[in-house]
Amino acid sequence: MDLFDAISKRGSIRIFQQRSVDKKILKRIYEAINAAPSAANLQAYQVTVVDDQERKNALMAAAYDQVCISRAPVVLVFCTVPDQSGQRFGERGAELFCIQDAAIAASYAQLAATALGLGSVWIGSFDPDEARAAIDAQPYVTPVAMLPLGYPDEEPTESPRMPLEQLVIEG
Repeated sequence: MDLFDAISKRGSIRIFQQRSVDKKILKRIYEAINAAPSAANLQAYQVTVVDDQERKNALMAAAYDQVCISRAPVVLVFCTVPDQSGQRFGERGAELFCIQDAAIAASYAQLAATALGLGSVWIGSFDPDEARAAIDAQPYVTPVAMLPLGYPDEEPTESPRMPLEQLVIEG
């Protein structure tokens, strides 16, 4: 699947088939994450892969009971490492660049998943402290996004988009 097909076919999937995702497919997603650009190439983020039911249930609870998290075969939790970019860029690096880095990496993961026949949904509404505890992350790490992944068991609905004239300001 080419990039523009992956972009147009990507949609939020919350219902997954109950089958595991092949490790080779996951590795390709991890490689896409690793290829994502980041500020000064610091990659001021880390990704925790969650596939055991107990931790998925804990993540679901942290995300205000969004059931798709516990029902997905695997959940990728993207976390910032603020000190990593803060040492180089100061406050802006610690408060913004690491979040941007993690978000770009998560976006690459979503597009790679789509290209490989998987579905995903971006989860941003959750308690970061509870999510950190669910993945046993260090206190200096902050979860900023979760991506439940798996083989879709639903068709994504098309979301309305703004007209380009409102979104893109030229000149």
